[in-house]
Amino acid sequence: MPTIRPARPEDAAAIAAVYAPYVSETAISFEITPPDTEEMSRRMTACMAVYPWLVAEDGGRIAGYAYAGRYSGRAAYDWAVEVTVYLHPDYHRKRVGRHLYQTLFAILRRQGVHSLFAGITLPNDASVGLHRALGMREIGIYREVGFKFGEWRDVQWMGMTLSDRASPIGPLTPFPQLTLDRRDFE
Repeated sequence: MPTIRPARPEDAAAIAAVYAPYVSETAISFEITPPDTEEMSRRMTACMAVYPWLVAEDGGRIAGYAYAGRYSGRAAYDWAVEVTVYLHPDYHRKRVGRHLYQTLFAILRRQGVHSLFAGITLPNDASVGLHRALGMREIGIYREVGFKFGEWRDVQWMGMTLSDRASPIGPLTPFPQLTLDRRDFE
């Protein structure tokens, strides 16, 4: 099983390479042009100022990655995030996505996140199955919300809560301020 760890700046090229086929060959991502290494590095840095961006590394190779981002810019959404996972094709159906997400969710819980959401372009039975297996439930479908490769695309939204608190216990703890050790990534 690959090792899960926080992403580092030097991972940007490998992460961009994992993501590029999803952009250029599928409707899974609604981006049209794959981001280059510099743009991916910028995204990672911005994300990791507050939220985790994790990679699965297998013998020095990036097998996949997962990250969280703010759900919306309005203050009442501060405890809600959107999560994303992408894998190199060699690591599909090998529990790498599950391991990345389980680790990500545990860190988000420690940060004080209350709820998380994922948008999945349909059809994508494997992704819907992964999210369902991790406890996420269908919320609704945005019909014909994106147009890619000559077709209108639907997006299935799924979500779950990470805590049963009636109200937040305080502001989120930014990812860099968490004290994490190797056990947090096992």
